[in-house]
Amino acid sequence: MKKLPLHIKIVIGLILGIAWSFGSSYFGLNAFTIDWIDPFGQIFIRLLKFIAVPLVLFSIIGGVSGLKDLSSLGRMGGKTLLAYLVTTVAAVGIGLFLVNVFQPGSFVEESQREKNRIKYEIWARDNGIEILDDKNFLADPKYAHLLKSSEEEVNVEGQNEEVLKRKKDANKQKDASPLTFLVDMVPENIVLSISNNKLMLQVIFFAIFFGLALVMIPEDKAKPVKNFIDGVNEVFLKMVDLVMRAAPFFVFALLAGVIAKMADTPAEVFEIFKGLSTYSLVVFAGLMFMIFGFYPSMILTFARKIGYGGFFKRISPAQFLAFSTSSSAATLPVTMECVEENLGVSKKVSSFVLPIGATVNMDGTSLYQAIAVVFLAQLHMVDLTVGQQLMIVLTATLASIGSAAVPSAGLVMMIIVLQSVGLNPAWIAVIFPVDRILDMCRTVVNVTGDATVSTLIAKTEGELADS
Repeated sequence: MKKLPLHIKIVIGLILGIAWSFGSSYFGLNAFTIDWIDPFGQIFIRLLKFIAVPLVLFSIIGGVSGLKDLSSLGRMGGKTLLAYLVTTVAAVGIGLFLVNVFQPGSFVEESQREKNRIKYEIWARDNGIEILDDKNFLADPKYAHLLKSSEEEVNVEGQNEEVLKRKKDANKQKDASPLTFLVDMVPENIVLSISNNKLMLQVIFFAIFFGLALVMIPEDKAKPVKNFIDGVNEVFLKMVDLVMRAAPFFVFALLAGVIAKMADTPAEVFEIFKGLSTYSLVVFAGLMFMIFGFYPSMILTFARKIGYGGFFKRISPAQFLAFSTSSSAATLPVTMECVEENLGVSKKVSSFVLPIGATVNMDGTSLYQAIAVVFLAQLHMVDLTVGQQLMIVLTATLASIGSAAVPSAGLVMMIIVLQSVGLNPAWIAVIFPVDRILDMCRTVVNVTGDATVSTLIAKTEGELADS
């Protein structure tokens, strides 16, 4: 067992965690699992999160302060943002292509979809929303018997507490000024920013600013600070190494606990993996294409020293961890380690590109949103126009920049996208049952995208070691 590679051990932990969840639900041990096993999974996430922010802080300061030519920072920043923008737009485009070709929403019974359409028209009428597809079921006597029950269901759906909470968060983001993201990048109090994982952009801004100032002061004054920064960074890297030695056990505890909280019987566990099957399969297919098709093609085209299989072998610990934690921020320390030690990306590039990616790169989330929004429209017999689908591309891309790198943040983004094309934000309740599992999958896409972009940037900067 000791000789097995880390990624194989993590896979074993994942499989055992899922197997335990079936046994736990069958023998009525879910309470035991939640009380005595799940806490170790929560400890794992906390360990990674408290390491992530200081590691980002000191890595970026160390990387920027080591630059000989400050103009290279602007060049690298421009390349990074452009690369992440391209991959995000591609992800949304792939999602729209798949959902329009396979139309998962049309597999639901016609009678249910007709009732859904009635509810949509009632909601649109009550909220002053213009319906663009020229259908009018409310005026058709054929559906008159559905009006009363549909109105009641619309009222109930609108009072869903989870939906109301997400909608409130989405409205805050939607109503903000176009330049709010720039204001939000500048910290008022760096100590508070460091203590809040949702304020990673502020930490990145401070670290770049601090690193630039360090370059500009005399070398005799800067050297002690640089030595301190490098020393602290090494300590945090060693902490990552120590935590990862126990990762297989922690991953087992995390998976067992997550599923135990979601299902009480083996049938419910099975339903979690099967639920909303057609929709889930289309999302899963899109995510797998991004992981095994889109990203490797970029690597093979622009960084040929790294082979197809070699790429996955080298980043697999970060991928499996991303699946377990559903958080690209929590996975960041391990992603940095994999990219630097296994892919040969220099610390100068990885310490700059990866933290930005963990904050703004949400390829998996963007693809899932594109599919989910059109699926929900199909489920309610709403024909989206070309203009509305282009709006999905634009809104999903812009919303991904402000999405927190934490579990289920994509649901907040989805409300913004739904509202942008005149659809009911309460519909997110439909996909709640499978969101957690799909969230785990799309986080793998986000982390794989981060590793891919950092490798490409390193190649263009001459900072990629021979592989």
